[in-house]
Amino acid sequence: MIRKFLAVLAMFVWADVALAQSGPLRLTITDGVIEPLPFALPTFQPEGAGAEQVAADLSQVIASDLIGTGLFRQIPSSAFISPYTGFSQPIAYADWRAINAQALITGAVAVSGGQVEVKFRLYDVFSGGELGDGLRFVGSVDGWRRMAHKVADTVYSRITGEGGYFDSRVVFVAETGPKDARQKRLAIMDYDGAGVQYLTDSGTLVIAPRFSPSGDRVLYTTFESGFPRINMIDVATVGRQQITTAAGEMAFSPRFSRDGNQVIYSLSSGGNTDIWRTDLLTGQHTRLTSAPSIETAPSFSPDGSQIVFESDRSGSPQLYIMSATGGEARRISFGDGRYGTPVWSPRGDLVAFTKQNAGRFHIGVMRTDGSEERLLTASFLDEGPTWSPNGRVLMFFRETQGAAGAPSLYSVDISGRNLRQVPTVTFASDPSWGPLQR
Repeated sequence: MIRKFLAVLAMFVWADVALAQSGPLRLTITDGVIEPLPFALPTFQPEGAGAEQVAADLSQVIASDLIGTGLFRQIPSSAFISPYTGFSQPIAYADWRAINAQALITGAVAVSGGQVEVKFRLYDVFSGGELGDGLRFVGSVDGWRRMAHKVADTVYSRITGEGGYFDSRVVFVAETGPKDARQKRLAIMDYDGAGVQYLTDSGTLVIAPRFSPSGDRVLYTTFESGFPRINMIDVATVGRQQITTAAGEMAFSPRFSRDGNQVIYSLSSGGNTDIWRTDLLTGQHTRLTSAPSIETAPSFSPDGSQIVFESDRSGSPQLYIMSATGGEARRISFGDGRYGTPVWSPRGDLVAFTKQNAGRFHIGVMRTDGSEERLLTASFLDEGPTWSPNGRVLMFFRETQGAAGAPSLYSVDISGRNLRQVPTVTFASDPSWGPLQR
């Protein structure tokens, strides 16, 4: 499996390269429009037979990861003054400064016996030194894309000072067929749309998959019994089991707790829908809300102490926060329109949501006290936000209008910039972004 491919991860330092002397390269991410940082990435040097294609493909994925953030701009190789002929060659900083490269990424690739070795360095061109230590990855040839994502994550982190998100996966609902007879199944892919694997067949309607915090399991709602029930699937074995919930006609909208040992969900019973929690270890069920209204879409805070959820107790769907043990809830949404599908940021500072107002759907964010609401998108139908592991990017699905309308995945950063469609091999909806892989 993909998660097992990385056999060795080692760090080593090359003494012949000096560290930056002062003012290390740093790109500070703010909400304003920024000028992308120019970087040079000569194709990684193949070392030995069989490495040339892997080196070229790996270099392309690293560049694509960085460019895709909207924070970096790649300088074309046609502008290079210094030829890149070997991993250990001295760096002609003046030549890279002349073409305005602020960061330089060099690397080498070797392939032997089904294993690939990747090593790379990152240089701060204007200060004339290496930015951090060199890194070396060793793993199976089939895992070269993960190595590329790990290199890009390291570059991103060293330059921005924040965690990366490229070596992560997304579970989603893959959709095929006409709109009035759409077939749906669960699928998992790399964050950039590559490496798709299917977790279920299309024999049963499935919706709303949700990754566990460790990325090894997925919760989802299935209609195989004719009524919505919650299943859990093991990503590695594709083994499935139904979650035993409290008694009720319908159970749906599940999410894991931060330790992965509990599930919160909506349960409909006797015409009322409330939020419940089930302990996966003991089987104990706890009712968290009790109101003559619809309470749904619960999401834990990063520390597990609070839950944000959607409720129409005020007359229209709005967002509320309560203790993870239940009790009194406080409303945090007060703008025009209807709010739903809240998801707490992994940083803990923001809540993402779907908003419907004046015939348009939006993906937005607000502070956990309801202040500083920002709408990031607008379309006929935008829905279902999910956070990147570093809390800087949101993925969601957008459906087009009309009889031929179909859903696609999109991403946008939390400032509302860099809206991009995520490539998928089928129509796609209901994304859930998993953690960085181990």
